Amino acid sequence: MAPGPSNRVLLTGISGFLGGHIALALLHAGYEVRGSVRHLDKAEKVRRTLAAAGADVSRLDFVTLDLLSDAGWDEAMVGCHTLLHSASPFLIQTPRDPMDLIRPAVQGTERALNAALRAGVDRIILTSSMAAIAYGHPRRRTAAFGPQEWTDLEGRAVTPYQKSKTLAERRAWEIMDAAGRRHDLVAINPSIILGPLLDEDPGTSATIVQRLLSGSVPAAPNIALTIVDVRDVAAAHVAAIAAPEAGGRRFPMGAQTVSLLDVAGMLREDYPGRRLPRFGLPDWAVRLYALFDRDVRDNVGELSHPKTLDSSASIALLGRSLLSARHALLATAASLLQRGLA
Repeated sequence: MAPGPSNRVLLTGISGFLGGHIALALLHAGYEVRGSVRHLDKAEKVRRTLAAAGADVSRLDFVTLDLLSDAGWDEAMVGCHTLLHSASPFLIQTPRDPMDLIRPAVQGTERALNAALRAGVDRIILTSSMAAIAYGHPRRRTAAFGPQEWTDLEGRAVTPYQKSKTLAERRAWEIMDAAGRRHDLVAINPSIILGPLLDEDPGTSATIVQRLLSGSVPAAPNIALTIVDVRDVAAAHVAAIAAPEAGGRRFPMGAQTVSLLDVAGMLREDYPGRRLPRFGLPDWAVRLYALFDRDVRDNVGELSHPKTLDSSASIALLGRSLLSARHALLATAASLLQRGLA
């Protein structure tokens, strides 16, 4: 589907880090964009941010939608040929009740997709995650995770966030199967998303870099990060709209898996004056600390357990290689420092 004067995309979650980059890529590609926000007072800030990034915001309008409310979904879909559902809860701190993450993720997906199907859209692009692919599997596994694999919700150390993304994406495929339209859904499954900030909100993934630059991480746990650049993830969403071969498929996206200590080393090359960790933290010390910190406890399963993604399908979709993890990392750091956030 090529962009045209009546080719409007409904983009949920436009005020988020990824959502903003997707909106920017859509507008640069010539699409009309209708962005959803929870409160309309966010709309003007998003408009100014995208205009400052060079977008033509004359093709941008806004609607208010809530993942937990039926109000407005059918009206929001009027005149839209594509749904790009990027909105999903992601909390820095793990909630005491996992349903605080799972409920809005699943119910929001149901509302968005059912409204899109009622409106007869041509294609639905779902922002899923590596979290729906690579977790709950045996620790002995070393092979890259591909698009055919799913997180095992009964497996070891699966977090509420991983459950929310897995259940939401599975529900999306169920809805499309029931409607006989499986090939009109595309799932994009990125890893940790880094890259340049569009505004002063560092979001969630960038806080890893923010904490390293601030000197608040004296020693690095033995945790590996699979990183992808936000500009690649946004470009994949846009490419999936028009690519016939993308229909009915999942697209894992991860440029490189690097240890937290290696991340610190990459940052040190460009910022030698920063107090970045030079030594690793033993797993036993992290496990001991986890007894007193819920957020650390939820990530103990990642200790000494690197994961890689098979991103070949995404590379084919984009028609080029993914930007390197170092490229994404340094772009994040430069943005944080430029905006006085680190």
